[in-house]
Amino acid sequence: MRWSDRLIGLLSTLILARLLVPEDFGIVAMASIVVGLIDVLLDLGVHVALIHAKAPTREDYDTAWTLRLLQAGVSATLIVLLTPLAVDYFGDGRVGPVLYVMAFSVLLGSAENIGIVDFQKHMRFGQDFRFFFLRRLAGFLVTVAMALWLRSYWAMVVGALSGRMVGVLLSYRMHEFRPRLSLARARQLWSFSQWVLVRNIGAYVATRVDKFVVGNHGPAGMGSYALADEIAAMPTSELLAPLGRVLFPAFVEKRDRGDDLLRGFSLALGVQSLLAIPAGVGLAMVAPQAVPLLLGEAWTMTIPLIQILALVNVVGAVTHSSIYLLLAQGRVKALAAIAWMEPALFLILALAFARLGDLAGIAQIRLGAVSAGAVLFFVLVQRWTPGLTAGALLAQIWRPALAAAGMAAALHALPPLALPLAVHLLARIAIGAAVYAVLMLMLWRAARLPDGAERYCLQKIRILWAGLIKRYSTQ
Repeated sequence: MRWSDRLIGLLSTLILARLLVPEDFGIVAMASIVVGLIDVLLDLGVHVALIHAKAPTREDYDTAWTLRLLQAGVSATLIVLLTPLAVDYFGDGRVGPVLYVMAFSVLLGSAENIGIVDFQKHMRFGQDFRFFFLRRLAGFLVTVAMALWLRSYWAMVVGALSGRMVGVLLSYRMHEFRPRLSLARARQLWSFSQWVLVRNIGAYVATRVDKFVVGNHGPAGMGSYALADEIAAMPTSELLAPLGRVLFPAFVEKRDRGDDLLRGFSLALGVQSLLAIPAGVGLAMVAPQAVPLLLGEAWTMTIPLIQILALVNVVGAVTHSSIYLLLAQGRVKALAAIAWMEPALFLILALAFARLGDLAGIAQIRLGAVSAGAVLFFVLVQRWTPGLTAGALLAQIWRPALAAAGMAAALHALPPLALPLAVHLLARIAIGAAVYAVLMLMLWRAARLPDGAERYCLQKIRILWAGLIKRYSTQ
């Protein structure tokens, strides 16, 4: 589901990068920051509370839907009221009309059928896939069509609104639940959701605080930084997001079985590190060839930004499964406290290194904040999770990290190849993947072939290969 979604997103980005200019991306990014901030300030995380609950009742679902409607109504009102201030802050009047449309989009999206939470809660991922894929596909088609017609940032705005509208219609067609207005379980949901709210605000600020600073660099600067951040996140986030949708309900199921929970967490951390670390590092190493080929020469200024922000996402990948571990255990207060560490560290480093005021400098400050925050995060996760040791955490990370470093060194030492740009890019990807695979197998063998991500992935590859051989041998 997630990879299909991101394939559509990648195609949309590549097409829009050719049809639009950095300023167009900047206008939408500026408006999105305001909408996202207001939305997260009121996001009660009711879907998280429903997934976490062992046996939610109809009253729980009705109350969750009603709270979401109320949240969206307040959010839309605040967006409209704060639009003049946002226009003054960013210094661009084009942000205003975009914010008004986005306010309506927030209100529209809140009417989505709360029953579709069951797709994730009960791990019915086939239905989950169809819902999100069709919603995303509708938005993509409208966005591209409008971009070809208007050649304006309005294509992205109208496309997003269309996706929300289709999502509402699909949610009622795909799930039989029909929500009613109710606040009968508001107190019970609030007892859990209040800390989810605090955590969500902190997580949003952590991922957007740098963009608030970049906002002073004008629409072109904001557009370049926003697109670089989106591209840099793709390799790691698209490997992690599908795992995350499975990990949360799976960890909830295992939360009362300590050893099973720790084994599941260790395997998840190992698989995520095995896949996400080389993906992020690899993107940083091939960005000079990928950007001109895929985005065009107009976006070459994003190359150093993508390289730095790709490493930011590598660090985030390593801590990804730990979030679901604590959430499944109900440690939402702990997650709320952790979420605020990174923006606090960013502000401290921004003040200490104020001279790094250009876009690359801001990205470097974010990398420093994320790295320091990850160290603190793991210390706290270990302290709050009985039976989890620092050695168990490092055992899942050090081999992928070392192999990715070797891959980066090999690609850095590789001389320029006298090949067409597309062939050059594919050659570097193939060489990097081969070096990483060989180094991983060598390090795993040197560690005496312990159980973990390597064995798990090899078993899956063998099963897949055996299935392919069987299929073609019978034809």
